[in-house]
Amino acid sequence: MDHTQHMTDTSAGTSSDQLLSDILACETAVWQALVDGDAAADEAALHPDFLGVYPSGFATRRDHVAQLHTGPTVATFTIEEPRLLMLSTDCVLLAYRATFTRVAKPDAAFASKTQDGTSSDTSDVLTGAMYVRSLWQRHDRRWLNMFSQDSDALPEGAENHLP
Repeated sequence: MDHTQHMTDTSAGTSSDQLLSDILACETAVWQALVDGDAAADEAALHPDFLGVYPSGFATRRDHVAQLHTGPTVATFTIEEPRLLMLSTDCVLLAYRATFTRVAKPDAAFASKTQDGTSSDTSDVLTGAMYVRSLWQRHDRRWLNMFSQDSDALPEGAENHLP
């Protein structure tokens, strides 16, 4: 089932499907920079005033890029159930579910636990799922990530109390 809002951006001459495809390509580039450990690609995708809101707190563009100074942070990822909300012709909100395998850092406590706190089979990965909201703003015909917020997804089989 496609939950993406279908509308046409007549001012840009782009259908919502094409816009969703374009924004997903931008979002995928951020994730791929995390996989490749490519700080330059990460920085290029983020607006200079980028704000990230994560379970660990707030992050600036500099913070987001700095995580790559020791190499890749993500081994694999998937973007699922994308939804696009058009806020203006130059600003859209992408929301989706992401599943990922994180590359472990030297911190043994981090490396030996999965998202639910149980021991993992290997000491070098952390798997998880989260819901992501990314605000993309067009600047000089180029989309830049202004804002991102992640929320941990409920574990498989957990009761969801929301409708």
